[in-house]
Amino acid sequence: MRVRQFLLGLAAIGMLGLPASFAGAQGGTADRLYVMDCGHNAATDQSRWSPGVNVGKPIELSDNCYLIKHGAQWLLWDTGYPDALADKPATGPAGTATRAKKLTAQLAEIGVKPADVAFVAISHTHGDHVGNVDLFPTSMLLMQKAEFDFAFAAGKNAPFKAERPIRKLEGDLDVFGDGSVTIVSTPGHTPGHQSLLVHLPKTGWLVLSGDAAHFKDNWDNKRVASMNTSADQTMASYKRISDVMADKKAQLWINHDLPQSQTQKHSPQFYD
Repeated sequence: MRVRQFLLGLAAIGMLGLPASFAGAQGGTADRLYVMDCGHNAATDQSRWSPGVNVGKPIELSDNCYLIKHGAQWLLWDTGYPDALADKPATGPAGTATRAKKLTAQLAEIGVKPADVAFVAISHTHGDHVGNVDLFPTSMLLMQKAEFDFAFAAGKNAPFKAERPIRKLEGDLDVFGDGSVTIVSTPGHTPGHQSLLVHLPKTGWLVLSGDAAHFKDNWDNKRVASMNTSADQTMASYKRISDVMADKKAQLWINHDLPQSQTQKHSPQFYD
């Protein structure tokens, strides 16, 4: 009977599109999460991310990184725009990118050195998410194999140095083995895009969605950004994230949604 109930439980999770690993130790929690300011984009045309909607209308986009403490270990989710932008902003086709604070300075403010960070996990390899990966040469980099192959394809400029510790994933990963921090494969924006499910003791469950959606309006209307590599994968990932949120009663934190970011506590404050 117990075996049958266990198998039925796994089947139910499968119906929700969640990884079977979520059926394991779900009681684990990370200790705290810091929201770090990793840049800002004064974008000139919102329709780049919402085709046919608000054409030519400017939009201000946040760019956050998230530092997670789990026991004696630290995990950094995304690294934002390069710290060099704090000294010299950059203007390109999408808008003007700036950094008010360097990531290294924000880490130092809470007593963390790059060498202290055991894991760096990246949602994907666009420059506003991997600009500081090389500041963490000894950290284990967690990314999808499909994303590595996409970013380091022949003829492309490498987004960071490949000669470093890298774990190339092929699907989901329970990072600490206790269900507290889980990488969830959500391709579509890029071939190996991934999101992060985090469980905190007081705050509860959070989905850090990377660029699965760029702002709330796109999430609400399930729009596909113009630069996404697969509309079908994007829509499947929208459903997968929705299923995870429903199962865990999780909050959705959208990285580039400035109004949401402005309501959040930023480092050195933290969520626990």
